[in-house]
Amino acid sequence: MSTTKQFETILFEVQEGIGYLTINRPDKLNALNQTVLSELGELLTSLHKDSQGCRGLILTGAGERAFIAGADIAAMASMSKEEAREFGRLGQEVSERFEQLGLPTIAAVSGFALGGGCEMAMACDMIFADQSAVFGQPEVKLGLIPGFGGTQRLPRLVGRGVARELIYTGRNMAATEAKDIGLVVKLLSSRDELMAAAKSTIRAMIKCSPLAISEAKMAINDGSDVSLSEGLNIELDRFVTIFQSDEMVEGTTAFLEKRKPSF
Repeated sequence: MSTTKQFETILFEVQEGIGYLTINRPDKLNALNQTVLSELGELLTSLHKDSQGCRGLILTGAGERAFIAGADIAAMASMSKEEAREFGRLGQEVSERFEQLGLPTIAAVSGFALGGGCEMAMACDMIFADQSAVFGQPEVKLGLIPGFGGTQRLPRLVGRGVARELIYTGRNMAATEAKDIGLVVKLLSSRDELMAAAKSTIRAMIKCSPLAISEAKMAINDGSDVSLSEGLNIELDRFVTIFQSDEMVEGTTAFLEKRKPSF
């Protein structure tokens, strides 16, 4: 069973509970322009309201060369300051919608994930990559800084020192280095293996309680920038929120009855 919706610059399909979201501008290396970001925002907002049978989301890019090569520089070059503010705000809003989506999300990166592409990958719950993947925040080479969350998410993921070195030099980083510093969770040898690993991981998640995964995601997100004691209170509140929910009752009952739960 699959469901589809038509967009101009992105493709979205749900198959067996897995949502496949593809940035579809291969001739532009899947660069992010106003249309792409608007369509991503529309889709993510709709998924927040209605999952459309989607239990987990895989984000990737069309073609062989890029996941997302960055923001569309040609479109940015002629923007006024106010237009740039709106463009940056839109990019940040889309990345926040990825983070706030009550579904697990995996960025499956093959080829270039630079600038806005790296930022969208970081907004997902985890990044899987193949050996062709290249990461970086090269904005300083253009007289800019990351504008879709790179200065905020990269330090949280890899530490301030490493993030500063990457952002200040604007250098590209191979997939192996990205794995070594903790940006990439799983590194695969080919695109086929990459997608297979992403699918397998989402399938494992589908076997678990969707409510519990959503609450765990929010606890991690909300607790990431507060003290440990505050984070523990956030965790406790989320823990109590789902206690005695239908899914908790089903999960514990299935465990006691030595059967697989039905979520």
